[in-house]
Amino acid sequence: MLAYQSTPLVEIHDPAFAEAGIRVMLKREDLNHPYVSGNKWWKLKYNLEKVFQHPSKTLLTFGGAYSNHLYAAAAACHELGFRSIGVVRGEEHPLLNDTLQFAKDRGMQLHYVSRESYRHKTEADFIETLEKEFSSFVLVPEGGSNEEAVQGASEFAASLDPSFDYLCCPVGTGGTLAGLIRGYPPTKTVLGFSALKGAYGMAEEIQRWCPSKTNWQLITDYHFGGYAKFTPDLLQFIVQFKEDHGVPLEPIYTGKMMSGIFDLIKQGFFKRGSTLLAIHTGGLQGKY
Repeated sequence: MLAYQSTPLVEIHDPAFAEAGIRVMLKREDLNHPYVSGNKWWKLKYNLEKVFQHPSKTLLTFGGAYSNHLYAAAAACHELGFRSIGVVRGEEHPLLNDTLQFAKDRGMQLHYVSRESYRHKTEADFIETLEKEFSSFVLVPEGGSNEEAVQGASEFAASLDPSFDYLCCPVGTGGTLAGLIRGYPPTKTVLGFSALKGAYGMAEEIQRWCPSKTNWQLITDYHFGGYAKFTPDLLQFIVQFKEDHGVPLEPIYTGKMMSGIFDLIKQGFFKRGSTLLAIHTGGLQGKY
């Protein structure tokens, strides 16, 4: 079993919250594991069980050169004694960045493919070429979002205090949000803050994982230019947030969500007297 550290729930105080009559709590899932942090722990939990039960004891997955998912998958497999293969988007560079160097140091075999080829990563022909090269493995999609990931995130949601009016999380591939929707009480509202510009098709994918649920919304106004992009204002917000609350954020996911929450409260989006629970999903490699 992958090690898990119980995490604190902290209240975020701000004059704007008091003026709006809103309470905001932050679940510090960034502290649940030193390397497999935040939602990655929950998304990988049942995927790793599949690897344990598979004869090859091998996990193969996908990501970009700065992927939190590759980083976490390499660390998890190293901790559990599994083999890991990372299919990396883009060309190989002689000097690895910190993310890929960490993955390699944890035993992950890095396999580089062109950006054009990478676009076909879910197609049968592409996967067949990987099977010819690496033989048998458990395939986990980019970002780790599959039914096993949704199951793990749902289990996490069911463990949370059910009294909050809103449950908020950042969204990349949608698996975590789908799990939270599945696992949190249907009388509450679940909000996902997309880190992607446009997020085309994401809502439909989430709905496929949660076909009977209607108590959720995908917020798409706080992507700050798109995935892995950010603005000086967002970076300033993150620096100020650390100074004011002692909590580190990163500009890819949780920083965007928290900035969005602040803005929506100031706009009067939430009914006075509401309570919010926001999930810090970790991935602090790029923290400020």
